[in-house]
Amino acid sequence: MLVVGELINSSRKAIAQAIANRDKDYIQELARKQAEAGADIIDVNCGTSIGEEEKVMTWLVNIVQEVVDVPLCIDSPSAEALAAGLAAHKGQALVNSITAEKQRWEEVLPLVQKYKAKVIALCMDDGGMPDSVEDRLRVAGKLVPGLVEAGIPEDDIYLDPLIKPLGVNSQYGVEALESVAALRQKYPGVHTICGLSNVSYGLPERRLLNRAFMVMCLTKGMDSFILDPLDMPLMGLLRAATALYGQDEYCLEYISAARAGKIKA
Repeated sequence: MLVVGELINSSRKAIAQAIANRDKDYIQELARKQAEAGADIIDVNCGTSIGEEEKVMTWLVNIVQEVVDVPLCIDSPSAEALAAGLAAHKGQALVNSITAEKQRWEEVLPLVQKYKAKVIALCMDDGGMPDSVEDRLRVAGKLVPGLVEAGIPEDDIYLDPLIKPLGVNSQYGVEALESVAALRQKYPGVHTICGLSNVSYGLPERRLLNRAFMVMCLTKGMDSFILDPLDMPLMGLLRAATALYGQDEYCLEYISAARAGKIKA
């Protein structure tokens, strides 16, 4: 199970302000807290830093890696910012993200190859967002073979089915779950991942939906999540569900987290 901590993202007002003020202490403390809470990878996104994203990405990667030993997820719609972050990163990073869109593919694939990075592959092509399970499988049929042919190991590929907000269409949750199951069946050697909070966008008490959806995704084979690791009930459910699903031998991770006070009933 892979947990990507989502909190260092400039779409959040506090982070945007911290970046603008170059508040190193605030960002480093948030990185530390996420790692201590169980994040295996920490996402860094500065997409709102218009005109200086490359410079800010380099700064973020450097200051976060000063205080945590976990790898980073270099997250940007800009290939130039991805390149800057990857150049500054020590060890193997996770790139967020590549798609089957021609321009994005041609910009990002060489970076993944050059830096031998892991990569999140969104099930999206030049036709736009996927409309069905079949649509996701069709796009994955371009992404996975293309990445493997380019020398990317299957174990370094994380397929994202693209979760849509449940508040827009009551069937989007079912569609997402069926997509995860279908992707896992067709590509058992590839990981699946999602931005967990996307499902609850626009709805009240979002954390309840996020927690329930995470457990449901686990039962369909999803093995990686981009989430808020400081949500203790969420992390507790993740540890418990992972153990119940037979993915935690002798419940060692669950027991360790409980003894460390990281999860509570």
